[in-house]
Amino acid sequence: MSVMVLGAGVAGLSAALELAAAGVEVDLYERADVVGGKARVAHVAGRAVDAGPTVMTMPWVFEGLFARAGVAFQEVVTLQPLEILARHAWPDGSRLDLYADLERSVEAIAALTSASEAARYRAFMQAARATYEAVEGPFIRAPRPTLWGLTRQEGPRLPQALRQLDGHRSMWRALSARFDDPRLRQLFARYATYVGSDPTRAPATLNLIAHVEALGVYTLKGGMTALTDALRDRLEALGGRVHLGAPATALLVEGGRVIGARIAGEARQAEAVIAAQGISALAAGHLGEPARRAVKLRDPPSLSAVTWAIVAEVEGFELAHHNVFFSADYRAEFKALARGQMPLDPTIYICAQDRPGDSPKRERLLALVNAPPRGAGLPQEEIERCEEMTFEALSRAGLSLRGMTRTRWTPADFEALSPGSGGAIYGRATHGLMASLRRPTARSRLAGLYLCGGEAHPGAGVPMAALSGGMAARAWLHDRPST
Repeated sequence: MSVMVLGAGVAGLSAALELAAAGVEVDLYERADVVGGKARVAHVAGRAVDAGPTVMTMPWVFEGLFARAGVAFQEVVTLQPLEILARHAWPDGSRLDLYADLERSVEAIAALTSASEAARYRAFMQAARATYEAVEGPFIRAPRPTLWGLTRQEGPRLPQALRQLDGHRSMWRALSARFDDPRLRQLFARYATYVGSDPTRAPATLNLIAHVEALGVYTLKGGMTALTDALRDRLEALGGRVHLGAPATALLVEGGRVIGARIAGEARQAEAVIAAQGISALAAGHLGEPARRAVKLRDPPSLSAVTWAIVAEVEGFELAHHNVFFSADYRAEFKALARGQMPLDPTIYICAQDRPGDSPKRERLLALVNAPPRGAGLPQEEIERCEEMTFEALSRAGLSLRGMTRTRWTPADFEALSPGSGGAIYGRATHGLMASLRRPTARSRLAGLYLCGGEAHPGAGVPMAALSGGMAARAWLHDRPST
């Protein structure tokens, strides 16, 4: 009898691969006709556009996973480090590139602002590194994060470590104390949206994301689906079975323990089930009442988004791979989102997927603006008005998209992809330090049911989802009866 994994996103693929690498019989079930989950492509004007995650960091997560599966990560996925981490533009016409090379970023900030502000940036990056080092072991790598874990790690250094966590104040407050220039506050506050959170409510601990990016941001040859395809290929090479078009509709429970699941109406038994299809779906009852009672989500959903996959001729603004066009009033933007409304002046992210390099005449772009997680409840007129404002803002910034063909996704579309989520695309919001401690961990309240994905510990993002999948697999390997 095998272990069943439900959901073939990064978390589910990683969990299945960890089990297969340990010699376990694995069946992976996915309701879609492709693997990847949120890491998906849209076909626009005959081109494949990455329509999900676009930022690849922390490659050590996948290096370890593939090594345990018997192959070097670099042999199956080609990574290209980016020299420019992101290009930023403001309505006043100012621009700033951040670089993988810290000294180049310092120079760029000094040129935009002042030498004193550049010195503050250098100090900010040192603090971000210290925060990351404080949380990596007891929070990111630990299967169950606790303040006690931090206490054991730090010992006499605990007071200093707690200061480094900086969880008692918001990102916005910390950045306002750190930088005089409002553009830099806005730039680094944006990192809260990497995990779908509001920087005015997210803990300053999340400033560690700046350090994670400084360690390296990568593009993948073939796009993000090259990663999920490599995970699937290695899983199948180790004997794992992948079943597409196979939706799970209910868990099978006997004697208070999960013994399988109903797949496309057919009962299939297993030693255990790892649910990687979204904890919100379980909490909403999509896998039955026992599954609903087995999970608890105590934090609000993360942000959703309106996105556009675009093919167009690009003129007037020299795009990098990652680009951010900031709004004039960032706090007003998040106040609108907190009210459940689309912002009238949104910050716009654009991934220019054919850059760097010799771009074709018609380029592939993914554009994104933040949206409230209201699913189908978000009025269509708000979405249309936001779309109009978005492309007007890009035009004012000098970006011309000639001959544009585009496809749009809204919170309702993301809700359809992840039922029960309201369209939230980053799991649960990280508002306050304790949110990180409240995420569900691998073991659910129901024996034989394990959890992973962006709503589980350690949180949202491609490498975090992979870590979550590995934690779920190792939890079952630890718990399984000895033979």
